[in-house]
Parts: sequence; structure tokens; C-alpha cells
Amino acid sequence: MVNETVIRVRYGETDQMGVVYHANYFAWFDIGRTEFFRGIGMEYKTLEEKDVLLPVIDVGCKYIVSAKYDDEIIIRTRVTELKGVRLKFNYEIVRKNDMTKLAEGYTAHAFVNSELKPINFKKKFKNIWEMLKKSIENY
Repeated sequence: MVNETVIRVRYGETDQMGVVYHANYFAWFDIGRTEFFRGIGMEYKTLEEKDVLLPVIDVGCKYIVSAKYDDEIIIRTRVTELKGVRLKFNYEIVRKNDMTKLAEGYTAHAFVNSELKPINFKKKFKNIWEMLKKSIENY
């Protein structure tokens, strides 16, 4: 399963040349991930209320073409790995009007509780685990 979220580049996300500042892609990955969870019926807020946190343990981004002020972009998000206490998402950032790929990246996360101790997410939330697993298989 790939979740697609459309946003518009805001002025404050750009530099003096109207080009998106590189760190904003990571914020967009966060938006994509949040919407991915919402798309499978589980909001981040609900996970946190159930004492599940997903800190980023690894991240990367390859910049291909610059996004610019007022571009409408699509954030494509999918789960690519689900193993033990780890979860990995891959992202594509695409300009909507011409479908040019602007960037691609990933974030890796650990399932932990509020004390930052690893949790057995599969055991605690079997139905969500199965949805995440199925999203990989259906891609």
C-alpha cells in the first residue's frame, strides 16, 4: 500500500531563491508517515495514548530536483520493512503538475514505550501489525 498526501510548498519552507530548504523534506516525511497511519485507521496520537512511540533511529534523503515555492507536491509513503521492534518507511516526493520525482528517502523507527524501552508491537497490537505487514505484501 502506498499512501499519497498532497501539500503545497509554503514560502517559509524556501530560501532566498525560492528553493525548498533541504531539512523540510524530513518534515514532509513526517507528514507522509502520519497520513499513512491515518490511512490504515490508526493515528499517531492514539499510538502515543497507548504508550507506543516511534522514534527515528535512521534517516536518509536523496535530492534529485529542487522543489520550489508554491509547488504542489505529492508525498508517497510506504512501509518497506517490519521486523521485530523495527519499522521502515520509504518516501518519494513528486511535483504534482509534471510528476517529476524531486526526492526519495527513508526513515527507520523503533517501537518503544514512554520509557524508551523496546516493546513487542506485534503482540500488543496484532491487528495493526497485520495491516502494516499486509501493506508491504500488497505493494
